[in-house]
Amino acid sequence: MAKDSLAEIGILIYPDALLSAVYGLTDLFHVSNQLAAKHIDLKRPRLRISHWQSKGQKIERVFDTHENLSSNPMFLIAPPSFSLPISKEAAVTSAQWLKGWHQKGAILCSVCAGSFVLGETGLLKGRSSTTHWSYADAMAGRFVDTKVEGDKLIIDDGDIITAGGFMAWTDLGLRLVHRVMGPTIMLETARFLLVDPPGREQRYYSSFVPNLHHGDGAILKVQHWLQATGAREVTLLQLAGKAGMEPRTFLRRFHKATGLKPTEYCQHLRVGKAREMLEFTNQNIEQVAWSVGYEDPGAFRKVFYKVMGLTPGDYRHRFGGMAAS
Repeated sequence: MAKDSLAEIGILIYPDALLSAVYGLTDLFHVSNQLAAKHIDLKRPRLRISHWQSKGQKIERVFDTHENLSSNPMFLIAPPSFSLPISKEAAVTSAQWLKGWHQKGAILCSVCAGSFVLGETGLLKGRSSTTHWSYADAMAGRFVDTKVEGDKLIIDDGDIITAGGFMAWTDLGLRLVHRVMGPTIMLETARFLLVDPPGREQRYYSSFVPNLHHGDGAILKVQHWLQATGAREVTLLQLAGKAGMEPRTFLRRFHKATGLKPTEYCQHLRVGKAREMLEFTNQNIEQVAWSVGYEDPGAFRKVFYKVMGLTPGDYRHRFGGMAAS
């Protein structure tokens, strides 16, 4: 591409879309253009930003940084929403419009609940996608042919990119800047805006919310007991006994009810407690490990990293208000 060419990024303002994200993305791309302009020899396209909004059964362009040109979006973004995920009926017009542009070569993107708009296009079938972690179960239930990975902050599947929580629009925006303008401008944009460059994960911020509404009273009794005891020093025989079942039966019913093996469930509970201690106490890593039931700090570190994607030290450095390691 010539250095004076344009790559259009369209932002869809669907019903109840979060306008702060719409304008935040617009500003982010504007900053990238300003920074790129300082690199005279950088042969990269500039960004053209357009906004699109439904007017009855039509979607029209309501803002454009280059109004006198015909539109041919390289990317289209369904931003987050503060309301509940959009209904199937309300998404029809937006979904058809996005699918039409996708057939013309546009790369479709979503942030948070915007993934439900993409889901209604049918294009997520057989693919992995993400959304806000609190919407992951609802999305998996509504789009059963889609693999929803709620712990991921961003999933780039080439022609479709989905991002997680409300503020993941910054991660998506930087990802698109990287694609179009390269790593130098992406990193300069991140530094200018004082935001982390891509590489975070949604699981750093989400909390473990166990399923307690599965209807299996015996398993629920065990879950309550684990919560009360912090899942310390428990064995399969002990858990099965609490449920009044044989171990094999308990394993099958526990996994069916919670979606996790007992060992995984206990790890999530312990790591949740460890996160609180790392954030709000001055105890060192070894003390935290012992407090949540790990005699071997090395084993604790491995489990913590497996669940969170960060070491305990890195987690404290990032989120601890009273950091001491």
